[in-house]
Amino acid sequence: MTSSKTINAAESGSWKLGGDLEINRIGFGAMRLTQQGKAFAADAAPSDRDRAIGVLRRAVELGVNHIDTAAFYFSPLRSANELINQALAPYPDGLVITTKVGPGRDPSGAWLPHATPEQLRGQVEENLRQLGRDHLDVVNLRIVGTGSIAERFGALAELRDAGLIRHLGLSNVRPEHLDEAQAIAPVVCVQNPYGIGVRPDHDELLRTCGERGVAFVPFYAIAAAGREAGSRGTDSDEVLAVARAHGASPAQIRLAWTLCRGPHVLAIPGTGNPDHLAANVAVGALRLSEDELAVLESLHQRGA
Repeated sequence: MTSSKTINAAESGSWKLGGDLEINRIGFGAMRLTQQGKAFAADAAPSDRDRAIGVLRRAVELGVNHIDTAAFYFSPLRSANELINQALAPYPDGLVITTKVGPGRDPSGAWLPHATPEQLRGQVEENLRQLGRDHLDVVNLRIVGTGSIAERFGALAELRDAGLIRHLGLSNVRPEHLDEAQAIAPVVCVQNPYGIGVRPDHDELLRTCGERGVAFVPFYAIAAAGREAGSRGTDSDEVLAVARAHGASPAQIRLAWTLCRGPHVLAIPGTGNPDHLAANVAVGALRLSEDELAVLESLHQRGA
């Protein structure tokens, strides 16, 4: 399982974002594509351009048709959006590119205050320019904090009405944010940190999304507490035992578990390593037993 390079992302099943964009449930996250080591680290070495481009092209060859990115995914010399553009344009039919707006970084990489409603159009236009598109498939409003999102989401809804955006989503939100946004415009996806032992308090939000036909897209599903730095390199005995039973890695088991949370749950694991890419895509063919899921559920509820 770990070394397989022949399994297609279609093995994971598919989901229709917004009812019209059909994608395989295993996608690709571009956050880790631009540099080696911890994401967003100012002193990190830029990734090798040819290798990054090769990973993106290989992902599409393996059936990945959902790529998650953002204009603020960049490192010295590398921009995820521009790598995607160089690797994949002219874009194949059926490829869905999801991006995020809200946060921003200055040219040195330092984080800026979150965009105002007026600034969001500039962020959308920057994503369009970098990706070489005349519209964006999906734009997620990325949130920090618990305050109202009505003005910012309303600004994106206006850009959707203007034809610059096809569908809208949310990232890093609380349940009340979903209610607030849906009162303004349709929401096709929610991206939140989630995985085995990570945010069990968001189980209800995950279920709510399923009931409303909204995709739930976990990030840090593999890294867990490692977050931008990647996997912690340590796993519980329960995860290790399930991994051994399947001849899989613990990372693959964590990813497979998220896909078992519901048909509306999508995966966007990211990597700059072609072997890791193939292993992530191979998870679509991994089937966990009811007993294994029960063990992992207990672990999740303990926050382990």
